[in-house]
Amino acid sequence: MAETHQREKGHQRGERAIHILFFCIALASITTLGLIIVFLFMEGLPIFAKVSVNDFIFGRYWYPTDEPPDFGIFALVMASLGVTAVASAISIPLGVLTALYLAEVASVRVREWVKPIVELMAALPSVVIGFFGMVIVAPFLQDAFGIATGLNLLNAGLMLAFMSIPTICSISEDAIFGVQVELKEASFALGATHWETIVRVVLPTSISGISTAIILGMSRAIGETMVVLMVAGGATLIPSSLFDPVRPMPASIAAEMAEAPFRGDHYYALFATGIVLFILTLLFNLVADHIAHKYRQVGAATL
Repeated sequence: MAETHQREKGHQRGERAIHILFFCIALASITTLGLIIVFLFMEGLPIFAKVSVNDFIFGRYWYPTDEPPDFGIFALVMASLGVTAVASAISIPLGVLTALYLAEVASVRVREWVKPIVELMAALPSVVIGFFGMVIVAPFLQDAFGIATGLNLLNAGLMLAFMSIPTICSISEDAIFGVQVELKEASFALGATHWETIVRVVLPTSISGISTAIILGMSRAIGETMVVLMVAGGATLIPSSLFDPVRPMPASIAAEMAEAPFRGDHYYALFATGIVLFILTLLFNLVADHIAHKYRQVGAATL
């Protein structure tokens, strides 16, 4: 009995140590994130002593080195939203439909070949995708549409979609493949076709995982720097068509931070641009999470 009691106490101490270790790891992650956010706001807020928040966000001119300088990032915000919208319109349907094909239609042999290729695509460096957009896609768009330059919003959206599709597809496929077989068999037993089972059982059941995949894919797209820096065109103009060169916020920060005088107005303005990008990304994640929660409830009610 004493030996058993000692063993139980040893197990309890081991579990307590593991709990403490995990708590410290989680606390370190949260603390690091919090410090990054504090630093971002500390370095970005001083610019609003020189320019109002309204003029900064909705100002149409970004000339930070002029005298007097103009710190309006509306064109940068619209560029970021534009390339993310194009990437979303392409990558979400393709990624989810590819995941449905792999999980529900493709044979085991096809899945074993295609799934590793999709995951390998997710590991491609962004600079390689940027080179592909510059060397291959840009001349093709220029010749096909007769435009002045192939480095534009459409090119950036295509490359961001190319980056996002593997993430969306891989995570969505895992979520769809994880749907319980009993649910699908029950649907078939009630006389539903394979397509009806996919629409009314598989998708509602896996909507949470699919939503997570979309959030991760689009978060990567809206915050991507190298690709948009290389293929978006670099013009700080409000886009009026898909073929206009643009300069999203991450590209502007990356291109100008090395040239901005330390703790100068230009420096503070770039950090403030980072704050706006952070808030946009946060809002996007909150909206996506709300939609996922809403449709998860709808899916549960349908089942």
